[in-house]
Amino acid sequence: MDLKAHYKKLFDRSVQNILNNKYVLDPEIDSNNDNRYGITLLIRPSEKVKKQIQRFLSALKEVDNSQYYYPNTDIHITVLSIISCQTGFSLNQINAEEYLTVIEENLDSIANLEIHCKGITASDSAVMIQGFPSDESLNSFRDSLRKAFSKTNLKQSIDSRYTLLTAHSTVCRFKAPIENTAELIAVLEKYKHYDFGTFQVNTLDLVYNDWYQRAEKTQIIHQFKI
Repeated sequence: MDLKAHYKKLFDRSVQNILNNKYVLDPEIDSNNDNRYGITLLIRPSEKVKKQIQRFLSALKEVDNSQYYYPNTDIHITVLSIISCQTGFSLNQINAEEYLTVIEENLDSIANLEIHCKGITASDSAVMIQGFPSDESLNSFRDSLRKAFSKTNLKQSIDSRYTLLTAHSTVCRFKAPIENTAELIAVLEKYKHYDFGTFQVNTLDLVYNDWYQRAEKTQIIHQFKI
């Protein structure tokens, strides 16, 4: 996949939808009854990169403070959603050790990975940081895990929503009507090519998480060193 072209296509389409008030609000963000949980393998950006992300989010908050902005504790890049968030799922329904074994057996597929976080993109419901892996090892690792899990009887829903090929990080979700569309778009345009920095991927976290990866609702199952 040409990531740069893919991100640009997403951005251009989403900006038009936002300008035409065709964006989508998330009604569950502030709900106390949201019990969607799943299991995710993810990457945490470095503190230096997250500091730059918060600089961008501060600029967005200045023009619209009514949206949902991710704190540093929740910012992540999804490697693979092994069990997509679903109502009623809990960790005691699976044997986590079996999942660890599958992942550990495929760690050789990923090594010396760096991710360059540069520019932003968007969807109809969110704003994301663009991530560019330094090589093909991330997607090779994903493919290895897809094949490995398909050979087991373990509960999983990999690629049930879409096949993950990017290295983006969602940092803002729309939860209320946008207060000033033109000003928000102006901030997005300003940071369209902003360099948030590069970081070395040294660990992967397997977590039990809610839909938004909120720290207070996330449990680290295991941290893998790579």
